[in-house]
Amino acid sequence: MTDLPNLDAACFRQIDLSRLHAPRSTHAPRVLLLYGSLRPVSYSRLLTFEAERLLKRLGCETRVFDPSGLPLPDDGPVDHPKVRELRELSLWSEAQVWTSPERHGAMTGVMKSQIDWIPLSMGSVRPTQGRTLAVMQVSGGSQSFNAVNQMRILGRWMRMLTIPNQSSVAKAFQEFDEDGRMKPSSYYDRVVDVMEELVKFTLLTRDVSGYLTDRYSERKESAAALEARVDLKRAV
Repeated sequence: MTDLPNLDAACFRQIDLSRLHAPRSTHAPRVLLLYGSLRPVSYSRLLTFEAERLLKRLGCETRVFDPSGLPLPDDGPVDHPKVRELRELSLWSEAQVWTSPERHGAMTGVMKSQIDWIPLSMGSVRPTQGRTLAVMQVSGGSQSFNAVNQMRILGRWMRMLTIPNQSSVAKAFQEFDEDGRMKPSSYYDRVVDVMEELVKFTLLTRDVSGYLTDRYSERKESAAALEARVDLKRAV
């Protein structure tokens, strides 16, 4: 590799097409849904339940996490029951849906706290890497995309595969009936679009997510760490 002198040949890999066409799992896609409001009448929660119904109809197994009782990040132990539940659900999931109200032009603290409690790594396990993600928001006024844009940034930071589509429901108080069900509208149709797309991307990627997120830089770092350990043993 004289034309690429900075490349570590031992850690560099050509693309293996066979690994991108791994045997497909047949179990129902596992989807975790998070919402960002504790209000008694929470439109982000109602939108989450509407999304869950669609996902079940599309053949998914779902879990909705209730953030009530979750301590603020660093204001409780990692073995707090709600923290443990959230982390276990994240590990269980193959896909996630994040739905937040927009408050002061941003996602809510309730939403951010849930994401902050999910670490980038737990030992050698990464609770979110390679999972697909759909983002949605509700607004009290005109349509906005501040919260979904922020959640996209967080999804990337959490090493997730955020799907292209998203949902932003304006004047959410007008979009649900007295039973808490979403009314027919273009907003509802977009939610259907987003859930369909999430399931498709999950089915496409869940069996190859490990390969999709395999990185040259991490292979190189791991090789260096291994070499250091071997040299240390030799020295001893």
